Amino acid sequence: MRPPHPPHPLPDRPHPVPVPISYYWSGEVIRSRSVSDVVLSGTVDVPAPPARLLADWQREVSLRLGLEAGDVEPLPLARARMRWPDYARCVQAVSDWTRGLGLQEVLASSEVALMACRGARYHHDGAHYGGSAFCNLFLSEDKGLDLHFPFSGLHIPLVRGTAVVLDTGQPHAVIARRGSGFDGADFSVGQDCTQVFLTWELPIENIHVGQALGIAFDTDPATALRLDEEQVWLNGARVAVCPDSGRWCQAG
Repeated sequence: MRPPHPPHPLPDRPHPVPVPISYYWSGEVIRSRSVSDVVLSGTVDVPAPPARLLADWQREVSLRLGLEAGDVEPLPLARARMRWPDYARCVQAVSDWTRGLGLQEVLASSEVALMACRGARYHHDGAHYGGSAFCNLFLSEDKGLDLHFPFSGLHIPLVRGTAVVLDTGQPHAVIARRGSGFDGADFSVGQDCTQVFLTWELPIENIHVGQALGIAFDTDPATALRLDEEQVWLNGARVAVCPDSGRWCQAG
């Protein structure tokens, strides 16, 4: 009788990548959840905004907001809607898209805002919007910019109709196409590099949103009990994002 073969050694497995934790307000309490690296993206058919609305946005950006490289600021949505006959059509297009992703009617009950950016430095939004995912619909033409997620390496070209759903705790930026980091020189004065977009706050605790992004809830309830503000942690400590590279760094 032959002796049994020795067992084959198990292959080396890489160490699991630590998952950031978002601590966010859920009603009257702070709750914990995983930060998802899932990004849902597509392109929907939306008409170009009318010329007079584009001119109004340009005046707002240059005269009132004074956007500098990397800035992201709100535009007045109520006034825009009065000059935007196709606003409802744009909303319907992104609503149909999110419904196709299995998000049901969540968009209809979510808060919406109109935003403008001149690029965007790397950041996460988990310190203020940890209880939400963002759904963004970009309205500007292709200006050679990407929405970049540094940890996955995902580059999403920003064109009119680009639609994205992302976890607010995931680092991201708007940078020059195929760039490796944020460089303010790519957004110098005189360059046409402003992007305008609609953004909805989707409740992360909505069952369809949580499932679509693969969120795990109550991952660290003990720490959540000790906190009194929203924040993102990694490896047991609060973290921020390097605005130029997108890497996690120690929060100040």
